Amino acid sequence: MKKISSLICFILLFGNVFAQTKTTPAKKPVTTATAAVINPLKTLKDSASYALGVNIAKNMKAQNLSSLNLTLLQKGLSDVLQNKKIAISEEASNTCVTNFIQVMSNEKLAANKEIGKKFLETNGKRKGVVTLADGLQYEILKTGTDTTKPKLTDKVKCHYHGTLIDGTVFDSSVDRGEPVTFPLDGVIKGWQEAVQLMTVGSKWKLFLPSALAYGDNPAGPKIGPGSTLIFEVELLAIEK
Repeated sequence: MKKISSLICFILLFGNVFAQTKTTPAKKPVTTATAAVINPLKTLKDSASYALGVNIAKNMKAQNLSSLNLTLLQKGLSDVLQNKKIAISEEASNTCVTNFIQVMSNEKLAANKEIGKKFLETNGKRKGVVTLADGLQYEILKTGTDTTKPKLTDKVKCHYHGTLIDGTVFDSSVDRGEPVTFPLDGVIKGWQEAVQLMTVGSKWKLFLPSALAYGDNPAGPKIGPGSTLIFEVELLAIEK
């Protein structure tokens, strides 16, 4: 098993760089003239140093590590690069990082659940919003003329637009311009429950508590643990 410290260094320092260079075609060597154009700072080294700092910070934020002590983070980098004595052993470092990530994840989970709870309490009071026994909420935007409803064993064709409470879009077939067909029993619980209530041609807005979405787990770079999700779903067809 890889050391945690090595893995984190790889992700933080080089994840973005490698991801870009794998698919980027070979470029001509950078000359002094072009360097002045592409580098906003005084020298290429200064620009590269700043760019690596930006990459590290972005990855730290994505892993809920933005609350680290930046002074000590900088000292740790400096001590290693300048071959100074390290204040914490490698074994202890691994434990510290693992424990800190777990603490930050738990805090994020609790915060997201509390935000979602308050949102759903307020949202459920709006006219036209229906709240079911398990906490699922929906609002009918359009009622289809077809009376057919899908079963859990069916495949359905849908257009959807998914956002967080703050409006951040995390997935959207509408934005891609192409509907999606999938087995209804293969998606999150909130979808399974709501889509079986819809008739073909209908469009609903779903408000899913985390227990009916991805639970306590994050899902991709934008959906944090314990997140309440919002979907606009249009049921286009049932494909058996």
